[in-house]
Amino acid sequence: MDKNQFNFDPNRTHTVKIKHRQSKETYTVSVPEDRYILHTAENQGAKLPFACRNGACTSCAVRVLSGNLEQPEAMGLSPDLRKKGYALLCVSHACSDLEVETQDEDEVYELQFGRYFGRGKVTFGIPIEDE
Repeated sequence: MDKNQFNFDPNRTHTVKIKHRQSKETYTVSVPEDRYILHTAENQGAKLPFACRNGACTSCAVRVLSGNLEQPEAMGLSPDLRKKGYALLCVSHACSDLEVETQDEDEVYELQFGRYFGRGKVTFGIPIEDE
């Protein structure tokens, strides 16, 4: 889905409150609707987790506590997790005032992929070819 389909208004700004569970910090930032939340928050002094900055991993995952956002480029989250209120700040746009809380990357990864990896049989001792 193309982010241009959402008609983000560069003149509209929203207040985003980010509770960083791991550091116990809370950041309140002002984010223009057409800007990514993570990048804008960092520019305002927030120190938040991230890795790929492309919406493909779960390092910057948050749980939306209140408000609305759009994340058309969040490949790293299944539609099911999005419906449950998870978002990736690196590719999220605030569409209203928001309150979010950072999540543990491993927990989100397990929610996303655990059912696939937990069932597989592990075969030990298979050699991996050197390049």
